[in-house]
Amino acid sequence: MAAPDIDEYLAGLAEPQRSTLETLRSTIRALAPEAEECMSYGVPGFRLGGSVIAGFAGFAHHCGFYPHSDSVLPQLGDEIAGYDTSKGTLRFPVDEPLPPELVHRLTEIRRREIDD
Repeated sequence: MAAPDIDEYLAGLAEPQRSTLETLRSTIRALAPEAEECMSYGVPGFRLGGSVIAGFAGFAHHCGFYPHSDSVLPQLGDEIAGYDTSKGTLRFPVDEPLPPELVHRLTEIRRREIDD
């Protein structure tokens, strides 16, 4: 059963995923304090003006960041070279939060898309 909110979603994760994703949540919140926390497609996210700008999830062997756009990650090139990616997912280790600078770039690009 899907968690109804981010707090319950995170509470259902084991360490170190919980701490890693709590760090990511705090970083996104600091970068986009006006964004509303939400659940989107069953995973935690942040919505701005009706559009989700960032999402994240924990899995058995990795965590995922979702920009909710398939055009964000290709714009980052070498900045994400050390990560496993697919069209709309950036996977990272369960015990290594994404660097705040990278989270800033990810959310910045997505916000620009929404504003256009």
